[in-house]
Amino acid sequence: MGIVYACAVPHPPLIVPSVGRGEEAKIQATVDAYRQVAREAVASKPDVIVVTSPHAPYFRDAFHVTTDAMLWGSLAQFRVPQTSIEARCDATFAQAVVDALGDANIPAVTSDRYRDDMDHGTFVPMYFVREAYRKIAGEDRPLGEDLPCPIVRIGLSMLPASMHRELGRIIARVADEQGKRVVFIASGDLSHKLKASGPYGYVPEGPAFDAQICELFAAGDLDGLFTMDEDLCEAAAECGLRSFQIMTGALDGLEIDAELLSHEGTFGVGYGVAAFRIADLPSCECEPSWPTLDDAVEEAEEDGDMGVDPHIALARLSVETYVRTGRAASLPADVPHELLNMQAGAFVSLHKRGQLRGCIGTIAATCENVAREIIQNGISACSRDPRFNPVTADELDYLEYSVDVLAPAEPIDSTDQLDPARYGVIVTKGWRRGLLLPNLEGVDTVEEQVYIAKRKAGISPLDSNVQLERFEVVRYTRGGEPRIP
Repeated sequence: MGIVYACAVPHPPLIVPSVGRGEEAKIQATVDAYRQVAREAVASKPDVIVVTSPHAPYFRDAFHVTTDAMLWGSLAQFRVPQTSIEARCDATFAQAVVDALGDANIPAVTSDRYRDDMDHGTFVPMYFVREAYRKIAGEDRPLGEDLPCPIVRIGLSMLPASMHRELGRIIARVADEQGKRVVFIASGDLSHKLKASGPYGYVPEGPAFDAQICELFAAGDLDGLFTMDEDLCEAAAECGLRSFQIMTGALDGLEIDAELLSHEGTFGVGYGVAAFRIADLPSCECEPSWPTLDDAVEEAEEDGDMGVDPHIALARLSVETYVRTGRAASLPADVPHELLNMQAGAFVSLHKRGQLRGCIGTIAATCENVAREIIQNGISACSRDPRFNPVTADELDYLEYSVDVLAPAEPIDSTDQLDPARYGVIVTKGWRRGLLLPNLEGVDTVEEQVYIAKRKAGISPLDSNVQLERFEVVRYTRGGEPRIP
């Protein structure tokens, strides 16, 4: 099919309410415009969303293309780790782009060589796409799915502008060859030097750069992005120009209706939102290709429906679906109401032949219910525990599962109020925070419990100037035995 919609958007973290804490109201025009392009992107019924981001892995002489099956990110860098997104990736589409870059003698780096989580230049657009998808699809969206389709994330480079444009052309060509409807999101702020009170100060080139970009966007004159004065761009400390240049390549040969929806510089950084609608685009007569569970997922569901606690069944479903398919599991239709009507932090623990194989969780709720919390943390336990390599398919039959659902933590004044058999502990100093679950084998004393929690947080064991909290858990293990002991 090809490119069906494109937009240029900024990525200020404070536009997300949990970060902005009300400050986002000062850029309401940007918020409104962002919501509009997100609605239009979702309404385009994409099969793939391509995002180019200045904050994706960056190389001087190559483009980074994320080829993993999943991409997860949070706003922990901005002190709100509970705000997170997980996106499926179209690894087949991404690899086709990499192969075509190779044919064009343009260097590319894949996730096999460099891997990281979702950057905020990708996170912020996906936050608005998720919001729009939830509103548009409503109850019709599959359980467990928060984005309308897989994404492909691509970073920028210091290669010539012509190569950025060629990358865009390659993306459009792959979309045509694969017959996919592709939405292109070019993430990038404008100048970072619009105000003396801003974080980077003021230079006259800053407003001049923003004015030129806005004029080009409004006129749909994207070729003008390749003739801007390089000294002006550098002095303005621009962010998104090369992202916009890749988008231009993707739109080459298409008749577009361009609209500049907003521009603001309230905080000293330029935020521009522009929509590029494809003129005379044939409508899609088919239903959107919302993802569904495949045979591997159905098999995993069948494995967990006899004599198994539903918490364990969900954890096993989550891990086995992700390991086998690279996708998050959808919630089964028969999930008990208590898992759907309760919010809480939860930990998923995996053991293999008596040895820990992965344990990841959340101290407090990050999802709308415990069921989704378990699915999210099951994926993390099998693939993101930094102590272990990701779980492989040939290990699944040997895994033992347990799920801990956490009660709210309460502050305590001293270790005298701890009991390692009953209470878990959270140790905090500044931004460092370490947690240890209760009733763990080999942890028999309060001193051992606090020592391990401090070590996990990177706090010196000798440092007594810490904040302590305790919490209780309900541990679920029924049906978590390995298939092969």
